[in-house]
Amino acid sequence: MKEKQIKIPGSDHPISIQPNPDRVVVSVAGRVVADTGNALTLREADYPAVQYIPREDVDFSQLERTDHTTYCPYKGDCNYYSVLAGGRKSVNAVWSYEDPFPAVAQIKGHVAFYSDRVDEIAEQLPTTREPSKSRGDNKG
Repeated sequence: MKEKQIKIPGSDHPISIQPNPDRVVVSVAGRVVADTGNALTLREADYPAVQYIPREDVDFSQLERTDHTTYCPYKGDCNYYSVLAGGRKSVNAVWSYEDPFPAVAQIKGHVAFYSDRVDEIAEQLPTTREPSKSRGDNKG
């Protein structure tokens, strides 16, 4: 069996993880599968940004773990879940690095969703008690 290669993020393949101040809501077939104000935004090289949602903010009763696994040399072994309400579209729609490499340890205890396998991953401005104060709509 070939030994798995481990790579460290760097200038040739940068990875950054930042708290997302927005509320992130994931829905499938009219059902909210995840809803959090504590998402982490992971930006990796030239890939689109991904929202990692704390497991406690995900409705796991709507998910089913699958046998599918993958390996990322930057993040580690990855496990998958399907969203039951989504049918064939949502097979392996959710992934989780349950024991990520140290460089991305922040994503432990989080899951992410493929945007093309769910109906929506919405980022909403957080509600405040003072409606006159606006955060603006700058996203970065």
